[in-house]
Amino acid sequence: MRKLVYYVAVTLDGYIAGPGGEFDFFPVSAEQGAALNADYPEFVPRAYRGPAGIAEDEPNARFDTVLMGRRTYEVGGSNPYAHLTQYVFSTTLGADPDPAVRVAGGDPAAFVRERKAEPGGDLWLCGGGALAAALLPEIDELILKTYPVVAGAGVPMIAGGFRPGLFRPVRRREFDNGALVGWFTRA
Repeated sequence: MRKLVYYVAVTLDGYIAGPGGEFDFFPVSAEQGAALNADYPEFVPRAYRGPAGIAEDEPNARFDTVLMGRRTYEVGGSNPYAHLTQYVFSTTLGADPDPAVRVAGGDPAAFVRERKAEPGGDLWLCGGGALAAALLPEIDELILKTYPVVAGAGVPMIAGGFRPGLFRPVRRREFDNGALVGWFTRA
């Protein structure tokens, strides 16, 4: 069965973006970029694959589908992950904004359960916080890029009500920019 994996950058105080959706305050690192791009080439948007040294026809390592909230999709522009099946969850976009991107409506958790039952690679939850909250019971793994930054306000990693879910750490790696990447699986 396919897994839903939430891979996201997060501040020490739990934000994935600033109040206006900004994310340029996360410190970049060539070391971190090279390591994560080698493990997960499918997470690199189409526009950045060449500069990141990823060939346009580079095969996906693990994932074949990306799920995004509307704001996350809008940041990436039209068809940001052409190498993946792309779904945007939105009640305001209307028809598919791009022929390669599908708008999903209704219950996100039911949608993900259907996708998990289909054959294929794993599902990547790209963001945002409200979608992550709706999908929390379906998230099988977390890959958190935790940066040594305190934002104070912004878009929470999980923007929903109190619903504790236990995850078990399985791996950690620190990078030269102070980022700590942690891999967690549902306990």
